[in-house]
Amino acid sequence: MVFKFGYINPLLHNELRLKIMVALDCLDNADFVYLCEITEATRGNLSVQIKTLQEAGYLNISKSGLGRFSHTVYSITPKGQKALRDYEEGLRVLFEQEVPAKEKYEDNNIKNIS
Repeated sequence: MVFKFGYINPLLHNELRLKIMVALDCLDNADFVYLCEITEATRGNLSVQIKTLQEAGYLNISKSGLGRFSHTVYSITPKGQKALRDYEEGLRVLFEQEVPAKEKYEDNNIKNIS
């Protein structure tokens, strides 16, 4: 038996990006300040990770207001929702499989060497 991984999306396999995606999947939308608060991220790190997710097509960004008084709101796209579901499924595949016992593996390798 071969130990197989499901597909684990490297964009979502980052703790902060995963937190952002899960939060936005649960909410209709959230603004930057709220995302900073619930993810406990610094403003700089949050902006970098949001930009990465937006460039992947996983987030919508809506801005209102002008200059210092602008308000930015984020929401997850259908593509982002699919990526998150696929990520969940990849983890499920990984955790639901049986791992061969170490003894069986060692016995098979000894037989193959002989």
